[in-house]
Amino acid sequence: MDKLLSSSFNHESLPGDYIFPPESRPGDLKIPFGSNISVIDLREAENGDRINTIQKFIKASEVFGFFQVINHGISENVMNEVRSVFKELFEMPAEEKQKLCSNDPSKTCKMFTNNVNYATEKVHLWRDIFRHPCHPLEQWQHLWPENPARYR
Repeated sequence: MDKLLSSSFNHESLPGDYIFPPESRPGDLKIPFGSNISVIDLREAENGDRINTIQKFIKASEVFGFFQVINHGISENVMNEVRSVFKELFEMPAEEKQKLCSNDPSKTCKMFTNNVNYATEKVHLWRDIFRHPCHPLEQWQHLWPENPARYR
C-alpha cells in the first residue's frame, strides 16, 4: 500500500502526479461574488416546508457548490469537538495511521489515500480518507479505531 499523503508530505514540493496540467484546470470560471452564501434553515423543513428546503439544497449546490446549514440541532461545542478528534486522528504518527490502512474493499473501517482508479489515473487528487459506517452505532462502533482514545 502507498503511504498516506499526510505522512509523506514534506511541505517543500508536490509530487508531479498530483499536479493537474494547465489545460485540465478550471481556468477562468465566472464565479458569482456576493456578500452572502446560501443559508439553508432546517427549521423550515421541521415546520412542514421540506420541498422548499430540498429545492434550496439543490439550487445552492448547482449555483455555488456549497452552503451553510443552520438550525440543525448540533451545538457549536459538539462540532468543535468532532473537528478536534478528527484532527488528532489525521495527525497521529504514520505508524499508527498505517494500522488503519487497507486496500481490502470489504473492510468497513479503513484509512486510505487512493481510489479504485489510482493505477490508471494520470493525475491524482490530494487526499487522505478515513471511512467507516456509523448507523446503527452499536453495530459498528467496535470496529472504529482505538486511537486517538477520544475517537470512540
